[in-house]
Amino acid sequence: MLVRGVRGATTVDANDRDAILTASRQLLAMMIRLNAIEPEDVASATFTVTKDLDAEFPALAARQLGWLDVPLLCGYEISVPGSLQKCVRILVHWNTDKRQNEVQHVYIKDAVKLRPDLSVLPPVDLDELEQWINDQMRKLP
Repeated sequence: MLVRGVRGATTVDANDRDAILTASRQLLAMMIRLNAIEPEDVASATFTVTKDLDAEFPALAARQLGWLDVPLLCGYEISVPGSLQKCVRILVHWNTDKRQNEVQHVYIKDAVKLRPDLSVLPPVDLDELEQWINDQMRKLP
């Protein structure tokens, strides 16, 4: 088994705790589901936000989805003039048998501008995704 990285990014409408957590949970849930990531296979995850987002740690979303034993780290993305604002990025390192070209990176909302070449995803039923997220959260102690 190899350690692979999977990237994802999304944007948030406002610097608001619930908005940051909802967007981060949705992004991470899509990354998990598209790549069949199991928490016990995750080595670590890094979350970054742009400097205009400071109402909550986006890594809390991973804890809410049951990643209680996974090492998580939050930080700021480098501020480059003209870069995308209100953006949450995630990098997950996980042990997998997938080849590099089989990893599905997830860029949604305005973050598709960051990697349009990786932004073609199957249609997402957001209601079904939220139900899956709620099911994961109910499983927690």
